[in-house]
Amino acid sequence: MIGPHPFHAVGEKYIAAVVQAADCLPLLIPVLETPLDVTEILARVDGIFFPGSPSNVEPARYAGPDSVPGTLHDPHRDATTLSLIPRAVSSGVPVLGVCRGFQEMNVALGGTLHQRVHEVPGYQDHREDKQEPLDVQYGPAHEVTLEPGGLLLKLAGQDQVTVNSLHSQGVDQLAPDLAVEARAPDGLVEAFRVRSAPTFALAVQWHPEWKVTGNPFSMALFAEFGKAARQRANS
Repeated sequence: MIGPHPFHAVGEKYIAAVVQAADCLPLLIPVLETPLDVTEILARVDGIFFPGSPSNVEPARYAGPDSVPGTLHDPHRDATTLSLIPRAVSSGVPVLGVCRGFQEMNVALGGTLHQRVHEVPGYQDHREDKQEPLDVQYGPAHEVTLEPGGLLLKLAGQDQVTVNSLHSQGVDQLAPDLAVEARAPDGLVEAFRVRSAPTFALAVQWHPEWKVTGNPFSMALFAEFGKAARQRANS
């Protein structure tokens, strides 16, 4: 909601990353009370980017306990994305997820989430300090270890990279068709790919879109997504 009205909006940082790093034309897919037809969407796009959001996936979607009061949700987005993700993957449409998009992909493919990672024994607090300036909130927070044989290791050229961290939710049970691409020092899954996907299908828990042109690893990630989209467009 912006004021008293519902809006369909995408953060500029996500749009800019698609333009500047993936070299693609970004178009918003509205999430309506009656979702748009998945088949029609997939017939018109060359790739789909599932960005972050202030809202979380409703826990009923993965048989989780009720959210704590005040948690933001977007049931219309859930209805659209959770049906769109499996179809996109199986249809060979390149898919990239970030933060909420990462969590959506896990849920859509059969996984579950920790709603408040900082309250789960053994895990660190992965939230940002909202009182700090944005550059601090989105600044380097911790290293992730990239898994052997993964796409991210290939893109980074090293087995550890430093990422930002601005999330309260995280993977609990990883969906069966997902392969871990990166883990935080506490073991939390920070990135995964879809094993059976015929093309690019990957998601990260951090925010690579933030000042993307200043981060070679983030640039490489979006460029790989854009390359897959162009391959589909030309096929």
